[in-house]
Amino acid sequence: MAGDLGRRVSVAAVGIPLGVLLLYLGGWYLTAAVVLLAVVGTREAYGLAEARGWRPFQLPGLAAAIFLVLTAGAMGSYQPWAPVALAVLLVLVPGLLAGAVFRRGPDGDPLLAVATTLLGLGYATLPMAFAVFLRELPEQLAGVPVTGWAAIHLLLFPLVVTWLGDTFAYFTGKHLGRRKLIPSVSPKKTVAGSVGGIAGSALGAVVLALLFLGPDAVHTLPLPTAGILGAVLGAVAQVGDLAESVLKREAGVKDSGNLLPGHGGVLDRFDAIYFTLPLTYLAFLFVLV
Repeated sequence: MAGDLGRRVSVAAVGIPLGVLLLYLGGWYLTAAVVLLAVVGTREAYGLAEARGWRPFQLPGLAAAIFLVLTAGAMGSYQPWAPVALAVLLVLVPGLLAGAVFRRGPDGDPLLAVATTLLGLGYATLPMAFAVFLRELPEQLAGVPVTGWAAIHLLLFPLVVTWLGDTFAYFTGKHLGRRKLIPSVSPKKTVAGSVGGIAGSALGAVVLALLFLGPDAVHTLPLPTAGILGAVLGAVAQVGDLAESVLKREAGVKDSGNLLPGHGGVLDRFDAIYFTLPLTYLAFLFVLV
């Protein structure tokens, strides 16, 4: 237990500063990091399917993951990227079905092969593109160059809110948790932990709005709106956490991977982020002043 904690702290001590640096640099530095995370996360999703004996089409899926994030980085905005992403999926689906016809046949579980290939992309790749879009959103909304730390506040918002919600959920559940939330999916999660996580996310959102998105900032997020958005993100993050838990439980594995010592795989670390990044981007289009 002590060794595991030490590994977790060591990874966090390196990963957090590196992550903040990449957020600050933005551009192709951030895009390259997101490509790596998308590819590894998608591969881990395929690994969960393989643990059940299913065989996703890995090479087309991973190639699509790279292309989707690279085009997100090149375009920098959701609006021009969305038709490209749709076109990729429209080409990929019949391509995968053709592969099922000529390479797998009816005995190769074609339905599961195609479905799990697309699930990996939709789960671990498409949401990560919104990290790129949130990094570019301040400048797009302001219509003028936004540099320095002000450029990363909108991207930091869902990351910090999600992390705070997870932290509050852990400590609240540990000290106050009695009634289990959904024991068949995640035996350790409690109702008290869930409530504490939502409260922690709401509080964190208000603090972030007060510090970085106040009246004098490039963009303003009213405090009541911040609290509501934080609570929604906290609840959605828990759904993301539970979704990965149910996938791992079906696959019969403890962790999605071993890339991060003490933390598991990319899916284990970003399961909630996959749900909160797109939602935050969508919300900011309507609630920022």
